[in-house]
Amino acid sequence: MNILKVVLLPWLYQMGFNHDYNVAIRYRGFLLLRQPNQTWLVRPERSPMLLLPFRTNKCTLSEVKKILERKLSEKLILSEAA
Repeated sequence: MNILKVVLLPWLYQMGFNHDYNVAIRYRGFLLLRQPNQTWLVRPERSPMLLLPFRTNKCTLSEVKKILERKLSEKLILSEAA
């Protein structure tokens, strides 16, 4: 297995594949997917969708969580007003 890593990993990096970008985090029923350009794609794990999928600007994981929390609280306020 180690030989395979030594041989394949340089080739994968040259081809633009980097395992650091394949980050998916589950948080409060959403998937937070890190993109190669340091942005995040946030989408619901399943239907019905409370929020439509959205992308963030470049930010950290904690900032993504704060954005999601804000959007969820806005959605809750709007649903209570109706």
